[in-house]
Amino acid sequence: MPGEGDERAVRPFGLGLVDDALLSAGVDPWVTLYHWDLPQALEDAGGWPERDTAHRFADYAMLVFDRLHDRVTSWTTLNEPWCVADYGYADGVHAPGRRDRGAAMQTVHHLLLAHGEAVTRMRAARADRTYGITLNLAPAVPHTPADREAARRADGFGIRMYLDPLLLGRYPEDVRADLEREGIEPPVRADDPEVIAAPLDVLGVSYYFTETVRSGAAPVREGATTALGRPITPTGLTDLLVRLHHDYPPVPIVITENGGAFAPGPDDHGRIGFLREHIGAVAAARARGVDVRGYFVWTLLDNFEWAHGYAPAFGLISVDRTTLRRTPKRSALWYRDFLRS
Repeated sequence: MPGEGDERAVRPFGLGLVDDALLSAGVDPWVTLYHWDLPQALEDAGGWPERDTAHRFADYAMLVFDRLHDRVTSWTTLNEPWCVADYGYADGVHAPGRRDRGAAMQTVHHLLLAHGEAVTRMRAARADRTYGITLNLAPAVPHTPADREAARRADGFGIRMYLDPLLLGRYPEDVRADLEREGIEPPVRADDPEVIAAPLDVLGVSYYFTETVRSGAAPVREGATTALGRPITPTGLTDLLVRLHHDYPPVPIVITENGGAFAPGPDDHGRIGFLREHIGAVAAARARGVDVRGYFVWTLLDNFEWAHGYAPAFGLISVDRTTLRRTPKRSALWYRDFLRS
């Protein structure tokens, strides 16, 4: 057991130890405080539809921040709150498996409130750190002119419902009108918009595809797709980044997730092509004046992809689930050489 004077005695296992190892290897760790892992006790108390969960998140954020702020400079509060709200509370695809649209809309607000409170408290403790949030943004384009309303709704609930309160200090009027017609009123209190719109140092953007939508029907799947049937649309990433640049106040952007699941194969050409095209799309956006500071591939290792399990292979490195042996794919070697060049 560590002695009383040993720093490890007061540090939870893993906190700090991993980051020390990363720093010693010359890797800059970026911490994401929440990736869909709400403690069961808080879910039993009502989960994210309850306002108190936002305050408990901010408390938790400060516990982690107090341990690691001396080593970690970049902090992300939430990963993809849309997935938490829609997959978790509206569609029941992810934990906690609830199907309650009203609860999902309450979840959206409380997630954003949790982010704002956490950023405010962390910045008050150390203003010399970088604070942000990661949003998964899937643009929607109408299949025909008759599908414009469907695209507007998808854009409102999937993109603007998060970006507008974070960067403009308000929910979109058309989204609020849609909710009112459904009999849903977001639980916004007087001071909430200011808390949610706490200044950001970086906006994390996770991009996988742009969807072509139809009214009352499944999205259109045209052209090349990944192993999960997701469309491969690199030009949509350029369009999205340029839109953010023009429609919202300036904030540095980092592509926090981009990648695709592809069937195992010796040449790995699908993943290499995907990465090459999407990195090119980021470069095209930068050439048009967008302030993009970085790019992360999803993901380093083939891993557990939530409701999809272990089957989808997103990683640059394959993992043998029996022996745990890790083998770099050709895409890993391509990405290494790209970074060196």
